[in-house]
Amino acid sequence: MNLHALAIPTFNQMLRALSGQLDKGAAFAGENGSSLFEARLAPDMYPLADQVRYACYQAADAVARLSGQPSRERVEITPTLDALKARIDETLAFLATTPEAAFVGADERAIELALPNGMVLDMTGEQFLRDWALPQFYFHLMTAYAVMRQAGVPLGKPDYVPHALAYLRPGTLPGAA
Repeated sequence: MNLHALAIPTFNQMLRALSGQLDKGAAFAGENGSSLFEARLAPDMYPLADQVRYACYQAADAVARLSGQPSRERVEITPTLDALKARIDETLAFLATTPEAAFVGADERAIELALPNGMVLDMTGEQFLRDWALPQFYFHLMTAYAVMRQAGVPLGKPDYVPHALAYLRPGTLPGAA
């Protein structure tokens, strides 16, 4: 499997799932008069809006680096539903503009990842995607999901992986007649 075939569909389907989760979260917050986008799991963790921002950043930055483009900028985001969904849409649009041909040689491409604390990681593209980009992306996705769940948003596994239902064998859905 080439890195494009792994990265692009993974980022696309999970960002679309996150967008749907945000819709449910916004509806829940509206019904309960709560402010969900500043909610966080722990005092030293980023709030929901930043979890969404970092999930989008991780996806776009990974695709940029793997396709030989400059690293993406970390842009601040207004903690509103419209702004968060716009960031997801912008990320999906960027992913859609990156053709498979841009990933030729990505698995062996040298990736230098300079972290804000001064550490620098040197990896191949394959190592970067497998050991850094995907784990970081899923961390922020799962944390966003957990923030919403902790706040009481009625989310479940089908909201996290709705794309997996495309593989459901007919007649095996529990409770279906």
